[in-house]
Amino acid sequence: MKTREKGYPRIYSTVLEEHLRDYRQMVFVSGPRQVGKTTIAESLASIYLSWDDEDVRKAIQSGQRTLAARYGIDKATTGQRIVVFDEIHKYSRWKQFLKGFYDIYGKSCRIVTTGSARMDVYKKGGDSMMGRYFPYRMHPFSVAELLDTSLPDERLIREPRKLADDEWNALVRFGGFPDPFVNRDPRFSRRWNSLRFEQLTKTDMRDLTRIGELDQLAALAEILAGRSGEQLVYKSLGCDLGIDEKTVKKWIKILRYLYFGFEVRPWFKNVENSIRKMPKWYMRDWANVTDAGKRAETLVACHLLKAIEGWTDLGYGEFSLGYLRDKSRRDVDFVVVRDGEPWFLVEVKKSEESRSDALGFFQRRLAAKHAFQVVLDADYEDVDCFENNNPVVVPARTFLSQLF
Repeated sequence: MKTREKGYPRIYSTVLEEHLRDYRQMVFVSGPRQVGKTTIAESLASIYLSWDDEDVRKAIQSGQRTLAARYGIDKATTGQRIVVFDEIHKYSRWKQFLKGFYDIYGKSCRIVTTGSARMDVYKKGGDSMMGRYFPYRMHPFSVAELLDTSLPDERLIREPRKLADDEWNALVRFGGFPDPFVNRDPRFSRRWNSLRFEQLTKTDMRDLTRIGELDQLAALAEILAGRSGEQLVYKSLGCDLGIDEKTVKKWIKILRYLYFGFEVRPWFKNVENSIRKMPKWYMRDWANVTDAGKRAETLVACHLLKAIEGWTDLGYGEFSLGYLRDKSRRDVDFVVVRDGEPWFLVEVKKSEESRSDALGFFQRRLAAKHAFQVVLDADYEDVDCFENNNPVVVPARTFLSQLF
């Protein structure tokens, strides 16, 4: 049975159910705090073990066999048994523990782990986990997920479908995190966002880093919250905070690993006059972006990131997200790259439908198959955006419904 977030099924339930049916490797589910990892994990679990439970924590620290004996994992059983370790990344020796547990019990049960920090961070050495797990990166609701929770086929792109007006408006205004999206209450959202920010800056950073200057790191997070869609200028940020560029880069890396935001780097490959530029920064929650234009760009950025990570995690290829800019100041907001080659370009506008000349320029130079100007405020059109090979203006509601 698919997991539902207060009435809304999740595509990640489908993803994990397929994995647990077909593969024996451990599942590593990572993603932002409050994105729904625990809800899905609990729905799948035969045995649910949360690191935040003191008894579970003590059992884990006592070793794999002690834990297995305490919770009956070492006993024979009929059917498939699924053991879930929730928030295991908080244990400093999580990697060594899981490797040992998998080697001992991996044939008799399926193992799911979750973490609200990237599961490849803060590891303390030890043997390789290669071949023992598959990662899945979980994201908030998107247009496509609200319409269809089946797995994509080899084409990847879905048929266009219209999301109901109230669902679309709620997604734009309140974001895709389950609680504010479902509640759709401005007062609730403000309180929810305030508490989530406090947990990130005062709890997660303290628990998962050795940084002493948490107040300055929180100040950096506040500054970046207002600069979604902008290039990261490390020197300027350092001056604002009274720290050096090296420290700024280190702290931004921590914010990325805690899923506060993400970077989109410039992409180039034999493009005339292209130059390296600083990465652009995007918030993981577009609902907190006050500027309308930046919010539109951030919403599309989050949808594209979810798509490329979903397609990659499911084994359809290696996908990445970049942006384009050259010395002549031509630029395009996003390029989606598939197995090293540009697949489609995306320029985002809130309402303007006059097509950007840069789309055609870069599409010709890169030989990308598609080029879209995605307009947030445009009405839904029942057309397949990906049937067009020339630069085309498309509604965001249509384009985003065809992703992941």
